[in-house]
Amino acid sequence: MEDFRNLKGFDWDDGNREKNWIKHQVSSIECEEIFFNTPLVLANDKLHSVDETRYYVLGQTNRERRLFIVFTVRDEKIRVISARDMSRKEHEIYEEANS
Repeated sequence: MEDFRNLKGFDWDDGNREKNWIKHQVSSIECEEIFFNTPLVLANDKLHSVDETRYYVLGQTNRERRLFIVFTVRDEKIRVISARDMSRKEHEIYEEANS
């Protein structure tokens, strides 16, 4: 897995930013917040890592909204692909990992 400590910010695709808002009402600011808050559950998304390595993260915003985010790393920046509220199963995984 990549060393995420050396990343230098976020790289936003306007299409993904708009899609996340329209489909799930998740703003880009909320997506960024979870990477700075704890607890955080991070894993490889091997199923969807076809052309590039993808990861998913379970975390919470400053207002404690719990999100599931799929992202990749490009040019030392986090590029969010999709974001939505956690499912019930993801909530369980998140709680279990942080208890």
